[in-house]
Amino acid sequence: MRTEGRAKRLPRAVRERQIMDAAVDVFSRLGFHAASMDEISEVAGISKPMLYAYLGSKEELFATCIRREATRMMEAIATGVEPDQEPDVQLWSGLRAFFGFVGENRASWLVLHRQASNQGGPFAVELTDMRSRAVSLVAALLTQSTKAPATKLEAESLAAALVGAGESLAEWWLDHPEEPAGVVAARLMNLVWMGFGDLVDGNVWHPPSRR
Repeated sequence: MRTEGRAKRLPRAVRERQIMDAAVDVFSRLGFHAASMDEISEVAGISKPMLYAYLGSKEELFATCIRREATRMMEAIATGVEPDQEPDVQLWSGLRAFFGFVGENRASWLVLHRQASNQGGPFAVELTDMRSRAVSLVAALLTQSTKAPATKLEAESLAAALVGAGESLAEWWLDHPEEPAGVVAARLMNLVWMGFGDLVDGNVWHPPSRR
């Protein structure tokens, strides 16, 4: 139950963070349509008029949450990568950072992946932007670590495959939370590195010629 004086004066940045934290919690539990601004204001401990004044409509608030959580995730991955290490360690550190973020911020991933995907429309644009940023980051890592020269298109296509695999495994993991983050990351590492390891060394498979 709300107590008097809960919505005390705070710096705008602090208040907005408080609102978005509450919104991510509510959206992840209830979904976009079932979530109400009344519920979000209650969890945030502020009045509904103040909620609208700070971050606008429910649609605007949801889009802002997607952008913030996507930025947090990308920053976690970029910070987690060890660029001075061997290529396999770079990839492993990036995967570990990704699954570490998902494991510690399951509400964020639910909003980013399940809720944003289900709503489509303008929210799908936000999700596409997040994927593009992830693909660009992975493509840059692959380009830097591959001995054989790779075109931008080749690097981006391989990065897109890895990002897609990571999203699918993270989605599966949400339904199997008993699995440790390191174990899940290691499974994907073992799946992809058997192929990427050869590519990094310049060994490429070619389909058999048909006559």
